[in-house]
Amino acid sequence: MNYRVVDKDNKKYIEFASDFMKLSSEKDVIDYISICMENDVYTILLQPNVLSEDFFNLRSGLAGTALQKFINYHVKVAVIIEDTEVLNERFKEMIMEANKGNHFRTFSNTQEAESWIASL
Repeated sequence: MNYRVVDKDNKKYIEFASDFMKLSSEKDVIDYISICMENDVYTILLQPNVLSEDFFNLRSGLAGTALQKFINYHVKVAVIIEDTEVLNERFKEMIMEANKGNHFRTFSNTQEAESWIASL
């Protein structure tokens, strides 16, 4: 799994950017959380190429499971989704609802995500 710990403006986060191993199962979510625990950093930035097609398919249950696990383990997650026009309406509704909370947010670019992380 390709990740790096970023320290920007005295805020640390773990960035997952490689499409070598996509977030495609509940085990992957647990692996991401384990990496947070190993590094004592509980904020994640997910680049768009890290998310599998199953993540965007609500029928798979992966997005809901991921959100719930991140909340349970107090991991804050910023997700970069560059083009929301390609998302189905149900997924858009889910992210709009998730964006109201303080655990999971979607952004169109890394700079917006880093601004949110800096405000945590």
